Order: sequence, then structure tokens, then C-alpha cells
Amino acid sequence: MKYDYFFELAKQKGIEECELKISESYSLSFSLFHSEMDDYQVNNGYSIVARGLINGKFGTATCDVWNKEKAEFLVNEIVKNAKVIEDEDPMFIYKGDEKYRKINTYNKELFDVPADKKVQKLFELEKLLKEGNKISEVASVSYSETRSVNTLLNSHGLKLSQKNNYYFIVGEAVAKEGEQVKTGYDFLFSNNYNDIDVKKLADKIVEETTSQLGGEPCESGDYPVVLDNSCVASLLGAYLSSVDAEEVQKHTSLFEGKLNTKIASSKVTIEDRPLQRSLFARGFDDEGVATYNKPIIKKGVLMTYLYNLTTAAKDGVKSTGNGFGAAKIGTSPVFVYMKPGKKSLEELFQEVNNGVYITDIVGLHAGLDPQTGNFSLQSTGFLIKDGKKDRPLDIITVSGNLMKLFKDIKTLGSDSKSFISAVNCPSVIVKKLAIGGK
Repeated sequence: MKYDYFFELAKQKGIEECELKISESYSLSFSLFHSEMDDYQVNNGYSIVARGLINGKFGTATCDVWNKEKAEFLVNEIVKNAKVIEDEDPMFIYKGDEKYRKINTYNKELFDVPADKKVQKLFELEKLLKEGNKISEVASVSYSETRSVNTLLNSHGLKLSQKNNYYFIVGEAVAKEGEQVKTGYDFLFSNNYNDIDVKKLADKIVEETTSQLGGEPCESGDYPVVLDNSCVASLLGAYLSSVDAEEVQKHTSLFEGKLNTKIASSKVTIEDRPLQRSLFARGFDDEGVATYNKPIIKKGVLMTYLYNLTTAAKDGVKSTGNGFGAAKIGTSPVFVYMKPGKKSLEELFQEVNNGVYITDIVGLHAGLDPQTGNFSLQSTGFLIKDGKKDRPLDIITVSGNLMKLFKDIKTLGSDSKSFISAVNCPSVIVKKLAIGGK
């Protein structure tokens, strides 16, 4: 009822079809530095993106408050923008699907926990990091919490809404040995307050930080490599950018012409799982298309590109429910799930016997050529010697080709982990990568 005036006015102005995408959010964030609160913010957000079709052209407009005047402003802006639009791509206001899966990912209890209790968890984390003499400084500890409600209404009578929330805790520490200084961090995210275990998180941060001390480059050469799951998550983000149908249509995708062909190791199965119970679950995309779980790569074979309504119309197929964005709708997976293997991280080391374990990669945006897939990235990690993790490595680079890397995945670990980038993946063994060191 609140938004009826917009749709009535749009019809009067000759807008044939239109929609409102309403985003409401609440965020709480704070951080400590040297036992002092150095930042505390509470924010409430509200935004509306309106889109409409008039005389075969699409117009868009946005606002951050709602009243009668803003409704008139949005309608007038849609009409004005549609007159000057030059984009010839087909655009749609979706009529809706017969069925939508409702995925409850909202935990009301998280919001009910008093803020001072959440602050206390940070003081506990900082205190634990300071204990002993392993850590020379706690660089920062921070907590952020987000609650969002996404609602889609359109002139076809479609009404969809979904609510999500989660928190994110991260700690960063510094360790010194002689002239060498190393930083390390780890994180926890969930929407269940009872999942917060600051002792376990502190132990991980201390281990991550101090284990790097004493590192030096290895001899340059080609090595069998164990890629830590965090590195796999980063590389997956770059790899799957090529599954966007728009990139295929623009001839900028590494996957162009490879549908239903083998592009990766037969050990590799990667799925988009929007309906899996996770912090990222979505029952519909930003165009109102019902989402569904789907294999992207199955046993090395590329099964599908990801489509929104526009790119699907160009290829004469149905949208895969992956249209996301504000005024401009792009395409992305919702929750990437890479099927794990059965071996522990230690068993991966045993299989490699002698090689390199890469735990961190830096500069992916600058160090990766999206046209060829070639990359050269600053890295840190450890030698693998006689089947065990050995001395730390510092000031090394790892180089290769993204397409070849996924073809050369030999074994997947059982150590799957979810990341804030909406990726869940394990560590993997890659047959060989070039390591630059001494």
C-alpha cells in the first residue's frame, strides 16, 4: 500500500511496466586499538531503485527516502532517462515464477544481544592475543554486523522480500623476530552469537602470525603445490568471472565456446547453491527470477553460463536467476560451492611429499591478465619436505595460467571453509606451478 501511488502515477505517465527495488539495512561496527575504542558506528540505510519501460526504452532512477514527492520524482526521472537512453539491449520487468523457495537465513536473536556484550568479546579477544610474548602488538580487533531486507515490487503484481543478517569478527596481530616483522589475521563470521569462540580465534591468529617468522625465499623452480583454501577462494572468484554470459557475448570470457566441454580436472565440481542454508541464501535474484541450485562445472565439464534476463534473451535461453545489481543489472553466482575431497591438509602434504604450500596470495587484480588467464602473484607459504609442512617461505611469487591451474588440480582436501566472498572451498593440490624465489 505504501508504494501504490508510484505505480498509479507511472501508469498515468505512460510507463508500460515498472518496478521498485527497496533495500533497507542496519549496520553496527566498532573496533579497538590498544584497548581503546577507536571507532563505533551505527547506521541505518534505505534506498530505492526504480526502473520502467516506456516507448520501448528503459529508464531508471534512485532515491534514499520515500514520500509522495519522491514517488513523483522517480516517475519523472524514468520518463526523462528513457528519452535519452542509447542502450539497445532488451530489458524486462519480470512477471514472476510459479514457485519461489523461501529460505530463512535471519537470526533474530543476534539483534537482541546487547551491544556491550559484543564489545566485551573484542576486549577478550585482544587480551588473549596479548598473552605470552609471541605477539608484539595487536594491530586491531573489530566487529561488524549487518541486517538487510531486500524487497521487489512491480506492476505485474510481483511482491518478493527476503531478510538476512550476519556478523564478522576479525583480529590482526604483529610478531617480530630480529629485523623481520610479520602480520597475520583470522576471522569468524556467522549469524549465531553462540558461535563466537574468541579463544579459538585468538589461537588461529597467533599461529597464523608467528608461523611466518624466519621465512626466506626458496630456490626458484617448478614445484607441486598445495594451495590453501583461502587462496583457492580468491582464484575461484577470478576464474568464475568468465562464466558470466555477458562476458561470453562480449568475447572477453576465457570460457567462450567451451560450454559442455571439459575445461578443468575431472576432480573439480563447482556449483552455485543459492538455496543452500547459508548466510548468502537467496530465493530470488534482483530481477525477481526464482533462484535454484545448479552445477557450473561438473567433473571438469562446463555445464552452464550464468544469465540475467537480458543476456538470456540474447542467447534465447531462460535466466539462471543470477541477475544482481542496482540500476544496472549484472550477473554473479550467489554462493559458490566447490565439492571437497576426503584428505586432510596433512594428507595433502604427504601426497605431495616435497613441494610448496601457498597460504597467501597478493595482488590478484594487478597480477592477473583477464584476457589470457596468466598470473604472477606475490605469495607466502611453507616448504613441504618429506610429506610435512617445513620452514616458512617469504618474498616469493607464484606464476601460472588460471585455466591450466584448474586443469591441473590433482587432489582436493576435506578442509572446506566458507569465506565472506560467498565461496566455500577446500585446499587443493596443483600438479605444478612456477615459484620464483632465489
